[in-house]
Amino acid sequence: MAPLSPVSASAALVSCADGVCRLSGNWNVQALSERGEVERRRQALQASTSVTSWELGDIKFLDAVGAQLLWQYWGQVIPAGTHLSAGQQALFNILADHPIATAPEPPPIDWLGWIRSIGGGLFSLADHGRELLLLLGGLLLNFIALIVRPSRGPWREISAQVFRTGAQALGITALVGFLIGIVLSYLSAQQLSLFGAGQFIVRLLGVSIVRELGPVLAAILVAGRSGSAITAQIGVMRVTQELDAMQVMGISEGQRLILPRVLALMLTMPLLVMWTDAMALLGGMLSAKFQLGLSVVWFFERLPDAIGIKNYWIGMVKGVTFGMWIALAACHFGLRIEPNTESLGKGTTASVVTAITGVILIDAIYAVIFNEMNI
Repeated sequence: MAPLSPVSASAALVSCADGVCRLSGNWNVQALSERGEVERRRQALQASTSVTSWELGDIKFLDAVGAQLLWQYWGQVIPAGTHLSAGQQALFNILADHPIATAPEPPPIDWLGWIRSIGGGLFSLADHGRELLLLLGGLLLNFIALIVRPSRGPWREISAQVFRTGAQALGITALVGFLIGIVLSYLSAQQLSLFGAGQFIVRLLGVSIVRELGPVLAAILVAGRSGSAITAQIGVMRVTQELDAMQVMGISEGQRLILPRVLALMLTMPLLVMWTDAMALLGGMLSAKFQLGLSVVWFFERLPDAIGIKNYWIGMVKGVTFGMWIALAACHFGLRIEPNTESLGKGTTASVVTAITGVILIDAIYAVIFNEMNI
């Protein structure tokens, strides 16, 4: 006699005749663990039609896995006229007391979701822009009040912010500027030496660092260091309800929190730009000496003519603008933080990303403006 196929063997365990369906064999995890066995037995159960009663007396082994298969096929209700032993009844009672939630239906495909996402992004951008304009207007009013009554100005806080955003940032800006100068000089020297134009490295380094690379590099470092610190500090004040206490006492947030930080960064950023430029030029000079054999004295003699006072002023203007933007963005996201730690982390990240993106955008706008003005 030929052996039964897996499908016919599974069907043999389910015998239905005269409205009575008899189950036999093993209905436990060992029997159902074979590949495709669960699906074959489910098909055998579905093939049984016009069943009025079920007989489970011929089942040798029935555990929770096999009972769950029958339970799901029955719709989690024992059919009427089903004959169960005491152990089988107890097993199905346990399944009835601990029902398994059915998987929710997948949500319908939203074909217009990308349009809603774009619209939501535009509305969020407009909301941020409106709040930044209000913040800028309040800053202007507080600055006028500071000029009218300088004795009431937050000079201690301004001094503290100058130290935190300026003096404490000298180390990291010097290190990064020095290394960037070495890298830029090294790569430029390799290309210039191919054409015997090594002496032009002074002009290349001077203009690129003082006019573009120095201000942007210093702004990115300050945005990541001081901007995140400002956002986190104001956010912690929101979490600890210090901002609410300031409002109760009638203390202006703009005068005591925003104005000192904006003025401090507007003052320290040009100085940090000059410092970063000097360190980058120093690194480039040392690299040019070892790569091209240019003397330090010759490099310093050619540097003023290569850079020009115009490029220095452009770097300073960029430094002031970058400092104001970084402080405004940091304060803006700090004031939007909700009183929970998750919002604090997201707000700090958004502050740094927005500040750096804005710095690059402002630098691109300056490039277009100076190009149109032939500067």
